[in-house]
Amino acid sequence: MDPIRSARSSRALYARPGRLPVVASDLGELRGPTSGTIELPHRLFWQADRRVDLDAPGLLTWMYETVLTEAVQVDELRAWLHGPTLTRLWPQLYLPRGVRHAWEQRHPVLRARGIAA
Repeated sequence: MDPIRSARSSRALYARPGRLPVVASDLGELRGPTSGTIELPHRLFWQADRRVDLDAPGLLTWMYETVLTEAVQVDELRAWLHGPTLTRLWPQLYLPRGVRHAWEQRHPVLRARGIAA
């Protein structure tokens, strides 16, 4: 086995270096907000003003990308993501390859949405 190739391929599985993606076991448990103004916790978004208007074009998608990449606990996914909305937005989300792979492995419906897009 080529150790360099192995290290590169395993790095692709990380949401952030040294951290594996967190995936909810059931999309139905994701019941987060889909509209209005929310304030993300500092742990997920490191700015002084963490308010996000989910009704503004592109910000709902951006918030999903941020949460999917930064979450370290399933409770964060449950609090901020909404299953049907995640499924709808999936083809448009710009995610690290490892995050996308982990979610599509656990939830084939997302993989099917990505292929159909």
